[in-house]
Amino acid sequence: MTGGIFAVLDDIAVLLDDVAVMSKVAAKKTAGILGDDLAVNAEKATGFQASRELPVLWAITKGSFINKIIILPLAFLLSAYASWSIVPILLLGGAYLSYEGVEKIYHVIMHKPHDKPAAGKIDSEDELLKIEAAKIKSAVRTDFILSIEIIMIALGTVMAYQLTLQIVVVSIIALLATVGVYGVVALLVRMDDVGFYLTTRAQKGVGWWPRLVKRCGELLIVSLPVIIRILSVVGTVAMLLVGGGMFTHNIPSVHHALEFMPVLLATFVCGLVVGAVILGVQLVIQSIIAKKQNG
Repeated sequence: MTGGIFAVLDDIAVLLDDVAVMSKVAAKKTAGILGDDLAVNAEKATGFQASRELPVLWAITKGSFINKIIILPLAFLLSAYASWSIVPILLLGGAYLSYEGVEKIYHVIMHKPHDKPAAGKIDSEDELLKIEAAKIKSAVRTDFILSIEIIMIALGTVMAYQLTLQIVVVSIIALLATVGVYGVVALLVRMDDVGFYLTTRAQKGVGWWPRLVKRCGELLIVSLPVIIRILSVVGTVAMLLVGGGMFTHNIPSVHHALEFMPVLLATFVCGLVVGAVILGVQLVIQSIIAKKQNG
């Protein structure tokens, strides 16, 4: 009886050791796309009124958890019984991310900044709620696509191991992708509040230390708009890189056709081309529909 208990404990210890080792390996392989995930979601979680930033971010985070709950069992089932469908799913996700990246670029080029008012300048509460709902829906949808890529990459690192290990390791990476990414995003969007707090506290003291604290607070306040603009650009580029990467990594002919380019440039160009084709088709269809309606 005692020997059986020690055998079980030994098995658990071995499993935990394997989980720790494989989690590190999976985390390294998904580090790049986790960085892209952070850039994309940080950009999508900004642009709201200060009082609404954390509620909106929490809504996106809950959507991200639901995405993981949906994707994880499906990923294990597909891996076990329909592994042939994984690549087409990844390509569809890549096409969507590429389209969204190109659509953002097209919107910036074709629409002037004052065509669409910022959320902070809209007085109507109903209009604000509509804008929030649209951005939350877009962010959760993008998170779903990025989550598929993250989970599939993590799953690929443990395919040779037992199912229990696969479930634990991939679930850890999925949890990290949500808690870690949106935790950092929450810190970013509240930078200005920290800055105001530091400057307010610093005004009550004298000497070099309060002055230094005040300078740090002012720097945080001034830096936030700059960081948001940078994240907007980085998030768009990240969507094109992730989307294009799904094609260059999963279609050998595309990979070979772009071998003369550096890897990052090749994935970016591929995402740009795929997104431009899809957007072009959409604009043509919209134009045809509009002509029929007007005619």
